[in-house]
Amino acid sequence: MKRSPTLPRRRQERRRLAGMTLVELLVAMALGLLVTLAATAALVVARRGFTTVDAASQLRDNARFATDAIQRLAVQAGYRDLSYAASRRGNAIGISADPVPNISGFDNGIANRTSADTVTARTASDGYGDVLILRHQASETFPGSGEIDASMIDCAGYTADALAANRDDMRTSIFFVASSNDGEPTLMCYRSKNGSPPFAGSVPLVRGVENFQVLYGVDGVIAKTAIDPTNISMKADTVPEKYLRAEQLTVAGNDVATRANWRRVRSLRIGLVLRSEVGATQELKTQTLYPLGGPAFGSSDDVGTIFTAPADGRVRQVVSFTVHLRNDQGL
Repeated sequence: MKRSPTLPRRRQERRRLAGMTLVELLVAMALGLLVTLAATAALVVARRGFTTVDAASQLRDNARFATDAIQRLAVQAGYRDLSYAASRRGNAIGISADPVPNISGFDNGIANRTSADTVTARTASDGYGDVLILRHQASETFPGSGEIDASMIDCAGYTADALAANRDDMRTSIFFVASSNDGEPTLMCYRSKNGSPPFAGSVPLVRGVENFQVLYGVDGVIAKTAIDPTNISMKADTVPEKYLRAEQLTVAGNDVATRANWRRVRSLRIGLVLRSEVGATQELKTQTLYPLGGPAFGSSDDVGTIFTAPADGRVRQVVSFTVHLRNDQGL
Protein backbone atom coordinates (compact mmCIF):
# COMPACT_ATOMS: atom_id res chain seq x y z
CA MET A 1 0.00 0.00 0.00
CA LYS A 2 1.39 3.30 -1.03
CA ARG A 3 1.58 6.23 1.46
CA SER A 4 -0.14 9.34 0.28
CA PRO A 5 2.39 12.00 -0.77
CA THR A 6 0.24 14.68 0.83
CA LEU A 7 0.53 13.27 4.36
CA PRO A 8 3.90 14.90 5.31
CA ARG A 9 2.63 18.11 3.87
CA ARG A 10 -0.48 18.00 6.05
CA ARG A 11 1.61 17.34 9.15
CA GLN A 12 3.75 20.38 8.40
CA GLU A 13 0.63 22.49 7.98
CA ARG A 14 -0.72 21.25 11.32
CA ARG A 15 2.54 22.20 13.01
CA ARG A 16 2.38 25.69 11.51
CA LEU A 17 -1.19 26.14 12.71
CA ALA A 18 -0.46 24.84 16.19
CA GLY A 19 0.66 28.37 17.46
CA MET A 20 3.28 29.29 20.06
CA THR A 21 4.46 27.13 22.84
CA LEU A 22 4.03 28.23 26.47
CA VAL A 23 7.70 29.21 26.70
CA GLU A 24 7.45 31.34 23.60
CA LEU A 25 4.34 33.04 24.99
CA LEU A 26 6.03 33.82 28.31
CA VAL A 27 9.09 35.24 26.57
CA ALA A 28 6.89 37.43 24.36
CA MET A 29 4.90 38.68 27.37
CA ALA A 30 8.11 39.49 29.27
CA LEU A 31 9.50 41.45 26.34
CA GLY A 32 6.21 43.30 25.91
CA LEU A 33 6.13 44.14 29.59
CA LEU A 34 9.67 45.52 29.45
CA VAL A 35 8.79 47.69 26.46
CA THR A 36 5.65 48.95 28.23
CA LEU A 37 7.57 49.73 31.42
CA ALA A 38 10.26 51.58 29.50
CA ALA A 39 7.67 53.60 27.58
CA THR A 40 5.78 54.42 30.80
CA ALA A 41 8.96 55.51 32.57
CA ALA A 42 9.89 57.72 29.63
CA LEU A 43 6.40 59.25 29.63
CA VAL A 44 6.54 59.92 33.38
CA VAL A 45 9.97 61.56 33.13
CA ALA A 46 8.85 63.66 30.16
CA ARG A 47 5.69 64.72 31.98
CA ARG A 48 7.64 65.67 35.10
CA GLY A 49 10.07 67.61 32.97
CA PHE A 50 7.19 69.45 31.32
CA THR A 51 5.65 70.17 34.74
CA THR A 52 8.96 71.55 36.03
CA VAL A 53 9.45 73.76 32.98
CA ASP A 54 5.85 74.98 33.18
CA ALA A 55 6.20 75.74 36.92
CA ALA A 56 9.47 77.62 36.36
CA SER A 57 7.84 79.66 33.59
CA GLN A 58 4.92 80.55 35.85
CA LEU A 59 7.30 81.59 38.61
CA ARG A 60 9.14 83.90 36.21
CA ASP A 61 5.85 85.53 35.21
CA ASN A 62 4.82 85.96 38.84
CA ALA A 63 8.23 87.38 39.73
CA ARG A 64 8.04 89.86 36.86
CA PHE A 65 4.59 91.04 37.96
CA ALA A 66 5.64 91.43 41.61
CA THR A 67 8.79 93.29 40.62
CA ASP A 68 6.94 95.69 38.34
CA ALA A 69 4.25 96.40 40.95
CA ILE A 70 6.71 97.13 43.76
CA GLN A 71 9.01 99.20 41.54
CA ARG A 72 6.18 101.38 40.26
CA LEU A 73 4.85 102.10 43.75
CA ALA A 74 8.38 102.73 45.08
CA VAL A 75 9.26 105.36 42.48
CA GLN A 76 5.93 107.06 43.23
CA ALA A 77 6.71 107.22 46.96
CA GLY A 78 6.93 110.78 48.15
CA TYR A 79 5.41 112.26 45.02
CA ARG A 80 3.48 115.49 45.63
CA ASP A 81 1.39 117.47 43.24
CA LEU A 82 3.16 120.41 41.69
CA SER A 83 1.29 122.99 43.73
CA TYR A 84 2.73 121.47 46.94
CA ALA A 85 6.12 120.25 45.74
CA ALA A 86 7.08 123.66 44.29
CA SER A 87 6.85 125.40 47.66
CA ARG A 88 8.79 124.80 50.85
CA ARG A 89 7.13 123.39 53.92
CA GLY A 90 6.06 126.25 56.17
CA ASN A 91 4.01 126.74 59.28
CA ALA A 92 0.69 126.98 57.48
CA ILE A 93 -2.38 125.96 59.43
CA GLY A 94 -2.95 122.23 59.28
CA ILE A 95 0.52 121.45 57.92
CA SER A 96 2.67 119.42 60.27
CA ALA A 97 6.33 120.25 60.74
CA ASP A 98 6.88 116.51 61.35
CA PRO A 99 4.83 114.65 58.73
CA VAL A 100 4.41 110.90 58.46
CA PRO A 101 7.26 109.43 56.33
CA ASN A 102 6.40 108.46 52.79
CA ILE A 103 8.33 105.21 53.22
CA SER A 104 8.29 103.04 56.31
CA GLY A 105 7.96 99.40 57.27
CA PHE A 106 8.27 96.61 59.79
CA ASP A 107 10.38 93.48 60.07
CA ASN A 108 8.66 90.09 59.80
CA GLY A 109 5.03 90.89 60.47
CA ILE A 110 1.57 91.02 58.92
CA ALA A 111 0.02 94.40 58.17
CA ASN A 112 -2.89 95.60 60.26
CA ARG A 113 -6.09 96.50 58.44
CA THR A 114 -7.05 99.21 60.92
CA SER A 115 -3.67 100.88 61.37
CA ALA A 116 -0.53 101.48 59.34
CA ASP A 117 1.49 101.91 62.54
CA THR A 118 1.21 98.36 63.90
CA VAL A 119 1.60 94.77 62.69
CA THR A 120 0.52 91.38 63.96
CA ALA A 121 2.78 88.41 64.65
CA ARG A 122 3.29 85.66 62.10
CA THR A 123 2.39 81.99 62.39
CA ALA A 124 4.26 79.08 60.81
CA SER A 125 1.82 78.90 57.87
CA ASP A 126 2.17 82.59 57.01
CA GLY A 127 5.69 82.30 55.57
CA TYR A 128 8.30 84.96 56.17
CA GLY A 129 7.88 88.56 55.25
CA ASP A 130 8.44 92.19 56.07
CA VAL A 131 5.86 94.96 55.71
CA LEU A 132 6.52 97.80 53.26
CA ILE A 133 4.46 101.01 53.45
CA LEU A 134 4.54 103.47 50.55
CA ARG A 135 2.72 106.80 50.27
CA HIS A 136 2.16 109.13 47.33
CA GLN A 137 -0.15 111.91 46.23
CA ALA A 138 -2.53 112.10 43.28
CA SER A 139 -1.45 114.18 40.30
CA GLU A 140 -3.48 116.95 38.63
CA THR A 141 -3.64 117.10 34.82
CA PHE A 142 -2.39 120.71 34.96
CA PRO A 143 -2.39 123.29 37.78
CA GLY A 144 -5.90 124.54 38.44
CA SER A 145 -7.70 121.96 36.28
CA GLY A 146 -9.20 120.16 39.27
CA GLU A 147 -8.93 116.86 37.38
CA ILE A 148 -6.81 113.80 38.19
CA ASP A 149 -4.56 112.59 35.37
CA ALA A 150 -4.72 108.95 36.59
CA SER A 151 -0.95 108.48 36.25
CA MET A 152 -0.59 107.49 39.91
CA ILE A 153 -2.02 104.21 41.17
CA ASP A 154 -2.11 102.36 44.48
CA CYS A 155 -0.95 98.77 45.01
CA ALA A 156 -4.25 97.37 43.72
CA GLY A 157 -4.08 99.44 40.53
CA TYR A 158 -6.69 102.05 41.50
CA THR A 159 -6.27 105.76 40.86
CA ALA A 160 -7.23 108.39 43.43
CA ASP A 161 -10.85 109.52 43.48
CA ALA A 162 -9.99 113.07 44.59
CA LEU A 163 -7.10 115.49 44.50
CA ALA A 164 -5.00 115.99 47.62
CA ALA A 165 -6.53 118.40 50.10
CA ASN A 166 -3.12 119.53 51.40
CA ARG A 167 0.56 118.66 51.02
CA ASP A 168 0.34 115.83 53.57
CA ASP A 169 -2.80 114.24 52.13
CA MET A 170 -1.23 111.03 50.83
CA ARG A 171 -2.55 107.71 49.53
CA THR A 172 -1.17 104.66 51.33
CA SER A 173 -0.26 101.23 49.91
CA ILE A 174 1.02 98.40 52.11
CA PHE A 175 2.77 95.27 50.81
CA PHE A 176 3.00 92.16 53.00
CA VAL A 177 2.83 88.36 52.85
CA ALA A 178 -0.02 86.39 54.40
CA SER A 179 -1.90 83.12 53.83
CA SER A 180 -4.62 83.17 51.19
CA ASN A 181 -7.95 81.37 51.59
CA ASP A 182 -6.39 78.06 50.52
CA GLY A 183 -3.45 78.45 52.92
CA GLU A 184 -0.87 79.37 50.28
CA PRO A 185 1.44 82.28 51.23
CA THR A 186 0.64 85.23 48.98
CA LEU A 187 1.94 88.73 48.41
CA MET A 188 -0.94 90.94 49.54
CA CYS A 189 -1.65 94.65 49.65
CA TYR A 190 -3.86 96.96 51.65
CA ARG A 191 -5.40 100.05 50.11
CA SER A 192 -8.45 102.18 50.73
CA LYS A 193 -10.65 104.54 48.77
CA ASN A 194 -9.39 107.62 50.59
CA GLY A 195 -5.85 106.32 51.08
CA SER A 196 -6.07 106.08 54.87
CA PRO A 197 -6.96 103.36 57.41
CA PRO A 198 -9.15 101.45 57.90
CA PHE A 199 -8.14 99.70 54.71
CA ALA A 200 -10.34 97.62 52.48
CA GLY A 201 -9.90 93.85 52.56
CA SER A 202 -6.46 92.61 51.57
CA VAL A 203 -5.92 92.29 47.83
CA PRO A 204 -3.97 89.17 46.72
CA LEU A 205 -1.31 90.11 44.17
CA VAL A 206 0.99 87.11 43.66
CA ARG A 207 0.29 83.60 44.92
CA GLY A 208 3.17 81.47 46.21
CA VAL A 209 5.34 84.23 47.68
CA GLU A 210 6.65 82.62 50.85
CA ASN A 211 9.33 85.20 51.68
CA PHE A 212 9.37 89.00 51.26
CA GLN A 213 12.39 90.91 52.55
CA VAL A 214 13.10 94.64 52.53
CA LEU A 215 16.25 96.60 53.33
CA TYR A 216 16.41 100.38 53.25
CA GLY A 217 19.29 102.30 51.70
CA VAL A 218 19.85 105.27 54.01
CA ASP A 219 21.90 108.43 53.87
CA GLY A 220 23.51 109.80 57.02
CA VAL A 221 21.80 107.42 59.45
CA ILE A 222 23.37 105.40 62.28
CA ALA A 223 21.38 102.33 63.30
CA LYS A 224 18.96 102.97 66.18
CA THR A 225 20.39 106.46 66.68
CA ALA A 226 18.87 109.92 66.29
CA ILE A 227 20.37 112.18 63.63
CA ASP A 228 22.84 114.70 65.06
CA PRO A 229 22.54 117.90 62.98
CA THR A 230 25.95 119.09 64.25
CA ASN A 231 27.70 115.98 62.90
CA ILE A 232 29.03 116.95 59.47
CA SER A 233 29.61 113.31 58.52
CA MET A 234 25.85 112.69 58.83
CA LYS A 235 24.91 115.46 56.43
CA ALA A 236 22.41 114.12 53.92
CA ASP A 237 22.83 113.96 50.15
CA THR A 238 21.08 111.73 47.62
CA VAL A 239 23.33 108.65 47.74
CA PRO A 240 22.59 105.71 50.08
CA GLU A 241 25.58 104.79 52.25
CA LYS A 242 24.35 101.55 53.79
CA TYR A 243 21.34 99.25 53.98
CA LEU A 244 19.44 98.84 57.24
CA ARG A 245 16.40 96.85 58.21
CA ALA A 246 13.27 98.53 59.55
CA GLU A 247 14.06 97.83 63.19
CA GLN A 248 17.41 99.62 62.84
CA LEU A 249 15.70 102.84 61.74
CA THR A 250 13.74 102.98 64.98
CA VAL A 251 15.02 105.16 67.82
CA ALA A 252 13.61 103.75 71.05
CA GLY A 253 11.27 106.18 72.80
CA ASN A 254 11.76 108.91 70.20
CA ASP A 255 9.14 108.98 67.44
CA VAL A 256 10.37 112.28 66.04
CA ALA A 257 13.90 110.91 65.56
CA THR A 258 12.49 107.71 64.08
CA ARG A 259 10.50 109.63 61.47
CA ALA A 260 13.57 111.73 60.66
CA ASN A 261 15.53 108.53 59.98
CA TRP A 262 12.81 107.22 57.66
CA ARG A 263 12.90 110.45 55.67
CA ARG A 264 16.54 109.71 54.82
CA VAL A 265 15.73 106.50 52.93
CA ARG A 266 17.13 106.80 49.41
CA SER A 267 16.62 103.32 47.98
CA LEU A 268 15.02 99.92 48.64
CA ARG A 269 16.57 96.48 48.42
CA ILE A 270 13.79 93.93 47.80
CA GLY A 271 14.07 90.14 48.03
CA LEU A 272 11.40 87.57 47.19
CA VAL A 273 11.19 83.79 47.27
CA LEU A 274 8.42 82.36 45.11
CA ARG A 275 7.36 78.72 45.09
CA SER A 276 5.34 76.44 42.81
CA GLU A 277 2.80 73.79 43.68
CA VAL A 278 3.95 70.54 45.32
CA GLY A 279 5.35 67.92 42.97
CA ALA A 280 6.69 70.27 40.30
CA THR A 281 10.23 68.88 40.58
CA GLN A 282 11.78 65.44 40.99
CA GLU A 283 14.40 66.68 43.45
CA LEU A 284 13.52 66.29 47.11
CA LYS A 285 16.19 68.17 49.03
CA THR A 286 16.43 71.17 51.30
CA GLN A 287 17.91 74.41 49.97
CA THR A 288 19.50 77.43 51.61
CA LEU A 289 18.32 80.56 49.82
CA TYR A 290 19.26 84.22 50.19
CA PRO A 291 16.29 86.37 49.15
CA LEU A 292 18.30 89.60 49.16
CA GLY A 293 20.90 88.31 46.75
CA GLY A 294 23.69 86.58 48.65
CA PRO A 295 25.21 85.66 52.03
CA ALA A 296 26.41 89.25 52.53
CA PHE A 297 22.79 90.35 52.96
CA GLY A 298 21.81 87.41 55.18
CA SER A 299 21.69 87.88 58.93
CA SER A 300 20.53 85.79 61.86
CA ASP A 301 19.16 89.01 63.34
CA ASP A 302 16.81 89.52 60.39
CA VAL A 303 14.38 86.62 60.16
CA GLY A 304 14.02 85.27 56.63
CA THR A 305 17.15 86.74 55.04
CA ILE A 306 18.68 83.27 55.31
CA PHE A 307 15.88 80.96 54.23
CA THR A 308 15.95 77.17 54.39
CA ALA A 309 13.42 75.74 51.95
CA PRO A 310 12.05 72.29 52.89
CA ALA A 311 12.31 69.20 50.67
CA ASP A 312 8.72 69.39 49.43
CA GLY A 313 9.13 68.90 45.68
CA ARG A 314 8.44 72.54 44.80
CA VAL A 315 10.30 74.69 42.29
CA ARG A 316 11.54 77.92 43.89
CA GLN A 317 12.85 81.15 42.46
CA VAL A 318 14.72 83.94 44.23
CA VAL A 319 14.22 87.51 42.99
CA SER A 320 16.40 90.38 44.22
CA PHE A 321 16.35 93.96 42.97
CA THR A 322 17.09 97.51 44.07
CA VAL A 323 14.87 100.55 43.54
CA HIS A 324 16.40 104.01 43.78
CA LEU A 325 13.78 106.51 44.88
CA ARG A 326 12.85 109.30 42.53
CA ASN A 327 11.30 111.81 44.92
CA ASP A 328 12.71 113.79 47.82
CA GLN A 329 11.41 112.13 50.99
CA GLY A 330 12.07 115.16 53.15
CA LEU A 331 9.46 117.51 51.69
